[in-house]
Amino acid sequence: MPFNHNDHYHRTLLRRVPKGCRTALDVGCGTGRFARRLASLGIQVDAVDPAAEVIEAAEAEGGGPRFHHADITEMELPEGRYDYISCLASIHHMPFGTVAALRDALAPGGVLAILGCYPERSAVDYAWSLAAIPVNAATRLAVAAAGPRGRAEGTQAPVMRPEMSLEEIRKEAATLLPGATIRRLLFWRYLLVYREPN
Repeated sequence: MPFNHNDHYHRTLLRRVPKGCRTALDVGCGTGRFARRLASLGIQVDAVDPAAEVIEAAEAEGGGPRFHHADITEMELPEGRYDYISCLASIHHMPFGTVAALRDALAPGGVLAILGCYPERSAVDYAWSLAAIPVNAATRLAVAAAGPRGRAEGTQAPVMRPEMSLEEIRKEAATLLPGATIRRLLFWRYLLVYREPN
């Protein structure tokens, strides 16, 4: 059924967009649904994904962002350019250390928002998974009843299993993104938010 856990958190991520945001980068943009939501706010959006088929689907859908078929780990990002950088279930497709390059690409006061995935390792992880199962089933039914949402719906971005535990992510983030907050979410996700000092 067409329920996407990442789409469920779009509003949560949009609430982290800083006031006066002019430029944004969406890393691992997939078919571009979140990038288009950012662009609809009048933000100039660069959207990057290494999978050619999803970039092709994103470009066919249109909607304002500039889509780039590229591997973010091989790009030279302009320092201090972006007011907002988002990563929706994409950071585990690359070395976590990539966040250092994303951090450096933030403008003063800019925000990096990562909706990440983590594997179940601890008793707390499994407890959250158990709580998510009935909510997940009910939401899938509700979304399926609403019907399809767009031409790019049939194209899916490549999926990879996360390897870093939430505890490991917290430790790495403490070094690379000092002051970042991380909170656990339903649907096997976490939200990391880092703000670049002014």
